[in-house]
Amino acid sequence: MNRQQLVAAIRQKKSVLCVGLDTSPEKLPEHLQGLPDGVLRFNKAIIDATRDYAVAYKINTAFYEAQGLHGWSALQETLAYLPSDVFSIADAKRGDIGNTADQYAKTFFETYPFHSVTVAPYMGEDSVRPFLNHKGHWAIVLGLTSNKGSQDFQMLRCGEQFLFEEVLRKVATWGSPEQLMFVIGATQDAQLRRVRELLPEHFLLIPGIGAQGGDLHAVCKSALNQDAGILVNVSRGIIYAGHGADFATCARDAAAAYQQQMSVYL
Repeated sequence: MNRQQLVAAIRQKKSVLCVGLDTSPEKLPEHLQGLPDGVLRFNKAIIDATRDYAVAYKINTAFYEAQGLHGWSALQETLAYLPSDVFSIADAKRGDIGNTADQYAKTFFETYPFHSVTVAPYMGEDSVRPFLNHKGHWAIVLGLTSNKGSQDFQMLRCGEQFLFEEVLRKVATWGSPEQLMFVIGATQDAQLRRVRELLPEHFLLIPGIGAQGGDLHAVCKSALNQDAGILVNVSRGIIYAGHGADFATCARDAAAAYQQQMSVYL
């Protein structure tokens, strides 16, 4: 999915909602626990319930890798089940160089045909470049995260700016807004306006809304641009909105509520 198609989906649905499929077998509703295809059945029900409100789905690969071959199968079938008009994200946070990075890019753009993958830039340009060499796909680079440990490095002073600002400046020169996005945590509201100043055209993937305490209205006011320019990820707040047999209905209601709030700004 290219930028034009993503922007068209956002405008059509009046939504920047990304649903995070961080599906844990231990958290499945009771009637799905222990079933060989329980995770897949859960994911399909969530997708069916939220597809009218979401423009993207983010599959956190760790939750599937932990289940071995069975988990990878569920990931593959979940990806195949996504509607053709949504943006798919492999939240894998890969970051290596040379042939290893090439293989990671092949994994998530060819073997598992995601539109995008999250990438850690700590090892420099040659850890990101292989993902940018795949035309029609996106690298979503970690920029400023919402975890407590972000203070350890990202917020260190680097001359007159923070280290995360230097990372954003540098990485933005490696590719265009047509192929590069950045992860910016929603709980870093004080920095969102600064990020948008540094990256006026790039899309931002913004996690941290809901369970992590991020404020959707603050995010929209600080980060939207002329093309919307953001994808707001919500995981637990949607997929675990309900815990019983009606979990999909609860997920639909939660997604609809987020979309309604977003539509005001779109």
